[in-house]
Amino acid sequence: MKNIFKAALVALLASTTLVSCELEEWNPSTVDLETAYKYRDGFESLVNYCYDGLYYFYGKIDGIGAMEMGTDLWDSEGKEVGFTRYDSNMNTNMGTLKVLWNGFYATINYCNTAIHYAPMVQGYGSEAELNAKLAEAYFLRAWSNWHIVEQFGGVVLRKESSTVTGPDNNPVRNSEAEFYDLIIEDLKFAVENLPISQGSDRGRVTKKAALAMLAKAYLQRTRLNEPEAKEYAKLALQTAEELINNASTHGVALWQSTAEKSGYSQLWDGQNNKTNKEFLFIEANDHENSKNPDGDNRGRTRQYYEMDLKTVGANWGTTEKNCAWYGRANDRGFRPTKYQLPSIFEPVKDPADTRFEETFFTEYYASKEWITPPDKGKTIKITEAMVTTFKKDRSLIGHEILSSYTTMTAVPTYFTVNTSGAANMVDENGDGWLDCLSVYTPNYNIPASEKAFMPFLCVDPSDMYDANGKWVTPETSDMGTYYKECYPSMRKFSSIYWIKNNQKWLGDVPIIRLGEIYLLAAEAALRYNDDKATALKYVQPIRNRAAVTGRQAEMAVSQSDMTLDFILAEQARELSGEQTRWYDLKRHGKLTKSYLGQTNPNILNFDDSKHPVRPIPQSYLDAIANPGEFGTNGY
Repeated sequence: MKNIFKAALVALLASTTLVSCELEEWNPSTVDLETAYKYRDGFESLVNYCYDGLYYFYGKIDGIGAMEMGTDLWDSEGKEVGFTRYDSNMNTNMGTLKVLWNGFYATINYCNTAIHYAPMVQGYGSEAELNAKLAEAYFLRAWSNWHIVEQFGGVVLRKESSTVTGPDNNPVRNSEAEFYDLIIEDLKFAVENLPISQGSDRGRVTKKAALAMLAKAYLQRTRLNEPEAKEYAKLALQTAEELINNASTHGVALWQSTAEKSGYSQLWDGQNNKTNKEFLFIEANDHENSKNPDGDNRGRTRQYYEMDLKTVGANWGTTEKNCAWYGRANDRGFRPTKYQLPSIFEPVKDPADTRFEETFFTEYYASKEWITPPDKGKTIKITEAMVTTFKKDRSLIGHEILSSYTTMTAVPTYFTVNTSGAANMVDENGDGWLDCLSVYTPNYNIPASEKAFMPFLCVDPSDMYDANGKWVTPETSDMGTYYKECYPSMRKFSSIYWIKNNQKWLGDVPIIRLGEIYLLAAEAALRYNDDKATALKYVQPIRNRAAVTGRQAEMAVSQSDMTLDFILAEQARELSGEQTRWYDLKRHGKLTKSYLGQTNPNILNFDDSKHPVRPIPQSYLDAIANPGEFGTNGY
């Protein structure tokens, strides 16, 4: 029987892959689907496939580009330029858009197939037991439609499985409101029927995920400016509060600060990753290859945000390595804007708010591999050429930078690969700096006279950006050749516990977490009835856990601070790099040429009339009979 199920699923995979492209169907199996899916184990295999799309959206360039780039927080001169600059690279032939379109519609088709066959399934002890499993399909259909409508606008709303009905050669557009009607309906079913817990199967959705997603859908719908917008804001607040107020029932909680470690730091501690009580919906990654649809080819988020130390850093003993502490060259692309660094995160040496420290690496260390014999693995000496090139004081000539390279053995790790950070993390000469420190990218300006005496390369915001807030170039700065590629690198997805190699970080990836829902509740309170007291009620705990207990008073804000602009800035501080920003800006009405011109002046081509949605892939337009009638979203 299991072979029958497997064959049928192969057929399903073939058909759903083709439905949004060539619109042809082929079933290599002679088994009818009613037979394949009428029994519990076959039906549950089908539901399992509904999760497949997560593995191609989180931790890879496709989701990162679409969700974080072209916003007020990130710039790029190499990766996903279409997303970051809104130039001619953003077109109907853009490969990433095809991946997103096909992936989301394939997931929707899996879900529709499961919903269609659910009434026929045998083997469940009760209707409630069946509905608990079916609710996963409803949730994932809503999640996919959410991304479809937010990325592409009012396109094709599929409620039936093409595996059952055949392909649709003459699609019609649906309104965004129709999308949200179905999204909300599906999520209500999920909330009602999903269990509180899925036991040890941590990657499956539960009631907490459904509540969180429903709150997000209600709030996002307010951007449609319907007459019921305030009511949707009210529903978003009520749904978020249902989760927050019953956190213990759902087994979730915000991490709380101690005198030694902020709650935000504990949130991203690798030791907490697999049992993280703040994660509501995750992409679960495991170190056993068979459990991941894409094998171990996961967790690339960190590498796309890392600066290149192979060139500039090589002068100081750093080179490409398998950890952000050394940098990674071949996939660099995304760097923070001036708005994010000195503005969003307070530009002081020792802020009470630890979210900058936990979001970015600023210190990079000398690595053994680069240093050539006979000094391999020992030290690198600052040369006269380095002093001249990087404007250092001549007293530093001959200063030794120690190697930090070692194999990490001090913590339990699944992997026996070369990592870093255990050796020579010392300050033997008492100058206040670790002796292995090679490149430093702080979030505050340091006078040039001080930087000249620092025994490492120091690049701060005054070096990274020109007077207009754009990234420096060789034309705008005498040091632009070097400094244009020096910046803080993303830290959130770099726990040494889960680094396998350059492209593989096998920690769980949070898709929705409780901190986001607190800020969502605050925003909803303001959108509903400008309730600043309620907004503060949910903002302050988020700010408190960002500091150690001795400094939480410095994080206090007041009701007068509670504005939508403040919430948007707080969402940046809390969620930077977590694939929410493009949607947040869209909901706040900030996807405009005016706003982006102020916060990310490298965006030169934003068109308010078309860029809030993406171009429909050409492969889909070529496959349908009515491409002209259907349209390209203005591209």
